[in-house]
Amino acid sequence: MEKTTPTLSTNLPENAYRELKPGEVYRPVMSHEYNFPEVTPYSVTMGLLMAIIFSAAAAYSGLKIGQVMEAAIPISILAVGISAAIKKRGALGQNVIIQSIGASSGVIVAGAIFTLPALYILQLDVNFFQIFFSSLLGGFLGILFLIPFRKYFVKDMHGKFPFPEAKATTEILITGEKGGKQAGILIVSGLIGGIYDFLFNSLHLWRDVFTSRVLPVGEYIAEKSKILFQLNISSIIFGFGYLIGLKYSTIITVGSLLSWFILVPLINQIGAITTGTAGVNIFASLSPEAIFKAYVRPIGIGAIAMAGIIGIIKSSKVIGGAFGLAFAGLFGSKKAKIEDEIRTQKDIKMTFVVLFILLTLIAVFIFLLTGVNITFVQALVALLTILIIAFLFTTVAANAIAIVGSNPVSGMTLMTLILSSFVLVQFGLTGQQGMLSALIIGGIVCTALSMAGGFITDLKVGYWLGSTPKKQESFKFLGTLVSAATIGIVIYILSQAYGFVKTPETPNPLEAPQANAMAAVIQPLMTPGANVNWMLYLVGAIIAILINWLGISPLAFALGMYLPLDLNTPLIIGGLIAHIVSKSSKNEKLVEARSQRGTLIASGFMAGASLFGVVGAVLLFFNVIDKKFNEAWLENPITEVIAVVMFLVIVTYFIIDTFRAKVED
Repeated sequence: MEKTTPTLSTNLPENAYRELKPGEVYRPVMSHEYNFPEVTPYSVTMGLLMAIIFSAAAAYSGLKIGQVMEAAIPISILAVGISAAIKKRGALGQNVIIQSIGASSGVIVAGAIFTLPALYILQLDVNFFQIFFSSLLGGFLGILFLIPFRKYFVKDMHGKFPFPEAKATTEILITGEKGGKQAGILIVSGLIGGIYDFLFNSLHLWRDVFTSRVLPVGEYIAEKSKILFQLNISSIIFGFGYLIGLKYSTIITVGSLLSWFILVPLINQIGAITTGTAGVNIFASLSPEAIFKAYVRPIGIGAIAMAGIIGIIKSSKVIGGAFGLAFAGLFGSKKAKIEDEIRTQKDIKMTFVVLFILLTLIAVFIFLLTGVNITFVQALVALLTILIIAFLFTTVAANAIAIVGSNPVSGMTLMTLILSSFVLVQFGLTGQQGMLSALIIGGIVCTALSMAGGFITDLKVGYWLGSTPKKQESFKFLGTLVSAATIGIVIYILSQAYGFVKTPETPNPLEAPQANAMAAVIQPLMTPGANVNWMLYLVGAIIAILINWLGISPLAFALGMYLPLDLNTPLIIGGLIAHIVSKSSKNEKLVEARSQRGTLIASGFMAGASLFGVVGAVLLFFNVIDKKFNEAWLENPITEVIAVVMFLVIVTYFIIDTFRAKVED
């Protein structure tokens, strides 16, 4: 019987992050012998509020730059700050629940915005309920498929996986027990980043992208050689570069430079060589952006697809091992029964998990029949495709998060689209109806994989601190429901305010890079007689294999290859600053304090800029700000010069504020 008088340490055990010695046991901060406040009206209400706010913010950042802002860290900081401000007792367990429910926002958004905006891009008939149910049912599948794997990733592999994101979140939550001062840093940096982005994004006081065309020599090189440098000055992208660090920001940027500085000019030069003196180079009249979109981006897509395959092959042992644990839990092994008696190891019963999976699959089948309007056989084939791919890729997503904190959901979803399109065509689904069906399937699978990767972070945080897994799992469904409803509304508002395709009504559409990639893949696959660029995909696949052979992350490199250059160059600046901070002193505690402060400021930039972006979208939606406001001013090249100056100002602020950190912080 559990004791009812809790005792709480404000320090993580010494063996929290390392592998356990034979016979050694990990004892979390909140001991399993006691009951601690976890699920309360306060924690559930705050968690749902965070889910709504960060769903809106994450949707904007994802559609703007192709990178969904990570919600877990900012939510943790806010939860800590608010609980400290109101002097909340027993806050640690409740803050874990707030973070877990609220973090549903980022993962649901990633699943939705990577695929569903393609419905708008392809000008298909789309409504709120298709977005809502795709996100909701995909999120439910992600939770249910992951639960059997929890003990493997979280407990059995203790100390073997670094879990970088979970570690950062855990440190914030445990630090909150000693005080909530960090929330102030997040709020200030959020306001600065938000106002900065609002000034150029919504008020158009300067350009959002600097290009080498601003110089006469740059214009000449771009026109003749098709070499163009671009830099997005958004605080979101810069902040993300700091958070992922120098290694991965370098890999992504080098992938982008391969596309823009080698492949684009190479294609143009091949055109010039093959036409000879009498012919016409068909690429000469195209801009570097047009060559990239038509000929180079498919190479990047092929690289992403192959990176997903490589990820599955590398995770084959994980799939087998975790499946064995799930089987043991389902049939009630003695070890599983003993562990289920411990509060910190209690999951939702495996019989209920299997039942809920069946009910969710039935709901998916009904949704495909009625919401997508396909035949019984086609819906059955689509359901089997979703079941097989989502289950197999769940471990890939969880494994990626556990190792590097980055989920390769884009590459896996591209594979899903290619496979599902090939299968659906065999059953008579082509054209617009086929594209709609494949994208809905992709949306469900993408959300399931995104949820699986994100939820393993929540469960690891709970394991380190001593939360009850069953409570985290149960209330994750509620967070998913609220986030799915929010994202459906937000995508509609953003589509009306900014659009996803450049038209006279939407001159500055949201980039939605992943959704554009999905649309580019799906259209030829579902168009009878269309010429599919299989050779370009194959070239990308071979590049991914070679990059993996060199020991470099093929997914990060492939992402860089198919994202626009301006979205990647700021990453390397953020990554360089992170590296400089990590080498800024021989005093390890001072370096740690600076790194942590930089993480808070970068998170604040991303959170604030994203939230202000949503505010700007709402103002545009209700015509408070005209879409063409200051449009004539933006034609002046001086606005690009101002953009660079303002970017240098905010980077300088970031560096100065980061180095203000002291050991006692």
